[in-house]
Formats: sequence, structure tokens, C-alpha cells
Amino acid sequence: MPKRILSGVVVSSNSNKTITVDVTRRIKHKLYKKIIRQTKKYHVHDEKNEFNVGDNVSIIESKPISKMKKWKVIYNNEDHS
Repeated sequence: MPKRILSGVVVSSNSNKTITVDVTRRIKHKLYKKIIRQTKKYHVHDEKNEFNVGDNVSIIESKPISKMKKWKVIYNNEDHS
């Protein structure tokens, strides 16, 4: 099974080697058929502490690193546009 890749915005980088990424998806509501935005926060492993609040990043699924972290940062989206 392939690993999922998501992109989002860093909303917190206070912890050591951990950032929180807010991923926004657009889905159609089942009943009302309106396009709505869903956001979810992921705790992501940042080995070099190189990302700050407001950065656009891509993350990839990985094996569990800790209780909450199951994602790793691939790259900064602004560098690879």
C-alpha cells in the first residue's frame, strides 16, 4: 500500500523535533452537496528543526515515531514550486 502524501501549513513549532501541520481538504457534504473545508492537525517529525510557523510543507506517512507522530516532513512546498 502506498504511503499518503499531504500538504499543509505549519501552525506550531514549539516542541523539539516536532511540528504541527494543519491540513485542509475540500469535500462535498453528503446531504447538502455543498463543498466544505475540513481541517485536521497532524504531529510531524522535523529532524533538523528547520520549519517555522506559516511554512507550507508536504508530509508523508511513516512508521510510528512516538505516541502522536506518524508523519515525516518531505520538503518545503515553496522550495519545490
